Order: sequence, then structure tokens, then C-alpha cells
Amino acid sequence: MVARSPGLERVSLFSDGVFAVLITILVLEMKPPEEVTFEALVPLWPTGLSYAISYLFIAVVWINHHHLFGFADEATPQLLWSNFVHLFSVSLIPFTTEWVAESRLAAAPVALYAALFVIVNATYLALCWEVVDRPANESASELMQRMLTMRSFITIGVFVVSALLALKWPVVAIVLICVCLACYTRPDLPGARTPERGGRAHR
Repeated sequence: MVARSPGLERVSLFSDGVFAVLITILVLEMKPPEEVTFEALVPLWPTGLSYAISYLFIAVVWINHHHLFGFADEATPQLLWSNFVHLFSVSLIPFTTEWVAESRLAAAPVALYAALFVIVNATYLALCWEVVDRPANESASELMQRMLTMRSFITIGVFVVSALLALKWPVVAIVLICVCLACYTRPDLPGARTPERGGRAHR
């Protein structure tokens, strides 16, 4: 078992704090109706839907981020910057979520929403390359590296298609986004090795 460096622990804690703040911002953007009836909640369904999808997205990103950092054993400068770029892309989720909700799933906001998912996945892929594809990393098998890369490219492609579809069929794009998110609810992949605490992996 190999101990993780203190610097890496600080990066993980900082990242966890960013995700927690983003979830808090999401719920703060939800405004209750002025009327005190249940019927007044019905027109707010776009807000509830966009909040639920964004909450799921942030949860999926955090779970995969947490799992990915289990393979890291050193806070290299490349890892730090890759992580910051990834967190920057994730930090834009509340903005796009609010626009989608206020526009009631209009074409342009949903297209931007899907495009942001593309960026988040692209920056996650860059983080994967830094964490598991480094020559010095013995914690990740070649099979896991290939499967992570393949899944990332496939989901990026699906989100690109969603962004294009959103320009004409926003609801279809939202459904496609939800289906794609389901592929990431499990961070580990069949046949891949899972890291033990301390940064070393086991079968």
C-alpha cells in the first residue's frame, strides 16, 4: 500500500468543497412561487427538471472524480491544472441550469447546456489522461485505460449530438442527456481494477 501525498489530499479536499458549493448554488437558484397553492408549482416544472438533471450531473461528476483520484499518487503540476480546468467547466453548470429553467427548455439554452456537458467530459478526459495514462502509474490496467477513454469519447459524441438536436428538438436533447448520464452512474468498469486506499489497486 502506497500513501497518498499530502498535496494530493489537499487537491481532493478543495475539489470536494467546490462540488459542495455548486450544489448549494443550484438549490439557491430555485425560487418558490408567490401563490400558496400546489397548482402554483406546476408552471415551475422546467426549473425542477433542470435542477434534478444538474444535481445528477454534479453527483456523477463528483463520484467519477473521487474514483479517478483513487488512482493518483502525486499532485503533479499537470494534474493540478487539469483539475482546475475541469472544475472551471463544472462551475458553469448553475448558470446554464438557470437559463434552461427560465427559458422553459428553449432551444439555445438547452444547446448551450449540452455543449457544456461536452466541455466537462472533455476536461474529465484530460484529467483521466493525467491520472491513469501516465507511464509511471502502475495502479491502472491497460484495459481500464482503454475503457475509460472509449467511454469518454462516446459520451462526448452523444453530448455533441444532443447540442445539435437541441436547436430543433430541445426535449429530445434533454432525454438523450439523461440517458448518457446513466452511463456514468457507475465509475468503475467491468474488468477494471479498483484502487485500494492509499493509491494502490487490486483486482
